[in-house]
Amino acid sequence: MNIDVHSHIVNGAYLDDLVSTLRLDTETTEDGKRLFRKDGSTIAWSRRDMFDIDHRLRDMDRKDISVRILSLSAPNVYLWNGADQVAAARRINDALADVCRRHPDRFVGLASLPLKDIEGSLAELDRCVNGLGMKGVIIGSNIDGLQLDNPRFDPVWAKINALRLPVFEHPMFPSNSAGLEGFELPLRLGLIFDTTLVATRLIYSGVFARYPNFPYIMAHTGGALLMALERLDNGYRLFPDCRRYIAKLPSEYAKQLYYDTTAFDQKALTFALDAVGPQQLLFGTDDPFIGADTSHVTTLPVSAADKQLILGANAARLFGL
Repeated sequence: MNIDVHSHIVNGAYLDDLVSTLRLDTETTEDGKRLFRKDGSTIAWSRRDMFDIDHRLRDMDRKDISVRILSLSAPNVYLWNGADQVAAARRINDALADVCRRHPDRFVGLASLPLKDIEGSLAELDRCVNGLGMKGVIIGSNIDGLQLDNPRFDPVWAKINALRLPVFEHPMFPSNSAGLEGFELPLRLGLIFDTTLVATRLIYSGVFARYPNFPYIMAHTGGALLMALERLDNGYRLFPDCRRYIAKLPSEYAKQLYYDTTAFDQKALTFALDAVGPQQLLFGTDDPFIGADTSHVTTLPVSAADKQLILGANAARLFGL
């Protein structure tokens, strides 16, 4: 069974709310993409077939993908404030749960949390897991600029840890976009930077040391984290601040995390395999924005058993499928 852990719900009501709340500009390209833009950069986009669940099911069948784990992509619900963010989270979680309820053998949902409101997040987590049947949560790499090692998030990490609930990290746009003007650099490089930053902060701050019992899955094969591990380890060896909250090398924590395959590039995936092993990799496509098939995994120079771990067995174990 091939399980895609990095796939997104595209919801028209959510996008309409996003446009009106943030006063976004919209642009339609010649090939039918609708771009939602702010200050010259695309922060979200859609295409008509993304809203067609039957089309997406047929696409899964063509690509031999049994199950997709759906979550809300950037910018999630974090750009709303107060009660509006709680309401936005409830709306998208209800919409996602409806898709999963109608196709229970094909789709699994991950809850979005209104993380500016900790009590609201804990309540929504309960509702989504116990009432809507969701199998995990998606948490962005920053919460409208607030970093996830901030102590205010400890009650959320503690609850997720107690439930041993999988967390899928998806990058948000960096809070400081200086130098990322033009060329869609916030999407192309900003997201990779922010994934690398959040993992580094969660490691050094001791979040994974204090809460070791939940699977943490990183999008885009961890950004640049795996390539930077020796540098992070050297920081631990050299500087007291880098070992203030942890008692072992950062690379040891990184080897316990999980990484999707949406780097796609064979060299990058081979590097990840060498760094953490096939038991830590999970097949992902970034559907419907990229729409990859399984070939970036099936062509890896590893055994058939290892390919099956990556394509589905690891995800089935983590999500209880």
